[in-house]
Amino acid sequence: MWQSPIAPGLSWYQASVGERPEYPAMDGSRKADVAIIGGGYTGLQAAYTLAKAGVSVVLIEGGRFGDGASGRNGGQFGTGQRAYPEEMQAEFGFERAKALFDMAEHAKAYVLDFARNHQIDMEFMPGQLNVEHKRGTENHVRKSVEIFTERFGYPHMSFMDKAETADRLGSTRYYCGTRDVGTGHIHPLKLLVGLARAAKDAGASLFEMTKAQSIRQSGGKTMIETPNGTITADKVLIATNAYIGNLEPVTAAHVMPIRSFIGATVPLDQFPKVIPGSEAVADSRFVVRYFRKTRDGRLLFGGREAYTADSPRDISSHIRRQIAELYPALKDIEMTHAWGGSVGITMNRQPYAREVMPGVISVAGFSGHGVMLSNYCGTLFAKSVLGESSELDLFKDLKIPRFPGGQWLRSPLLVLALSWYALRDRF
Repeated sequence: MWQSPIAPGLSWYQASVGERPEYPAMDGSRKADVAIIGGGYTGLQAAYTLAKAGVSVVLIEGGRFGDGASGRNGGQFGTGQRAYPEEMQAEFGFERAKALFDMAEHAKAYVLDFARNHQIDMEFMPGQLNVEHKRGTENHVRKSVEIFTERFGYPHMSFMDKAETADRLGSTRYYCGTRDVGTGHIHPLKLLVGLARAAKDAGASLFEMTKAQSIRQSGGKTMIETPNGTITADKVLIATNAYIGNLEPVTAAHVMPIRSFIGATVPLDQFPKVIPGSEAVADSRFVVRYFRKTRDGRLLFGGREAYTADSPRDISSHIRRQIAELYPALKDIEMTHAWGGSVGITMNRQPYAREVMPGVISVAGFSGHGVMLSNYCGTLFAKSVLGESSELDLFKDLKIPRFPGGQWLRSPLLVLALSWYALRDRF
């Protein structure tokens, strides 16, 4: 079975996806109207939309499609942007906050429609529970539900008191929460495999195991150097997210990688009280614990983060301990798979979309909220090239600060800051 060179562990997604098509490495130089670096949701959606419109597209991916976050994430849709609507309203005012909220709803509908139209069984399952791990938040959560409903026109959210939270979760460790019946969760790698196939069928030239080494410009064209040739294009999309590395310094200054880890248990046939409605769950910790039931009844649990490029030797033991905190009956549950990957974050957890060089757009930094948004941003980039939509400008206009410290101190300062915030989860 394929072991990703950029992310540790073998995922349950990979084990359960069935046939995973392979695409060739690029052999020789290419010319295209648009070149795309990165074969995750953003890049492949852009390639699909552009190729379908008759634009010549070359897309390269340094690993295999699905090696990055698009094929290894928690699979949760969520609703809206990463921040709550009232937080966005306080920062941007109602009109702009509502536009950003509606954009996320457009993204949700787009992904569901795309999978339906292309007959991709991404194992969509409805429902999301957002739960509070600290006391004293009940009034705030009730008010937030009112704002979702009355101000932002979203009627699918309801408040859960402690008793309902315990019943729907099968755990008494949380104090209250919300239930969202207007969203759900998916098998992310099945969506990615179907998306790559759709992009190929639309006429995009797709290449795996082809790493972008540098980007330069001359004579109004952009050249992307790879080990096996040069891509020359009029326009370029950088869609590498957490894997930008040293390829492009402006993006690297605004988007940083953190490691996140997930474990999968055997099917919980003997534990029917664990998430009996099979919703996805996310809690209120800074280091978010996110978990859900799969179609075949497994518990997929994510909750460990690491702020360096290093990967732990034993992922499953740490994940099992976190599971046991919530579900003591599962303290000895068998873990069949454990894996990790990198998530691209920004300083203020808002997506990053910028023209970083003439004709070169970078889209990244979804900060753990990218299943819907990264897909939608890919098609929005394509529609901006085609002159059909300017909705991506909502992200381009966001003020995303650079991480402090410059090239050499960004990572150490990030480790210190995030570790301090993580400590607050304990108090």
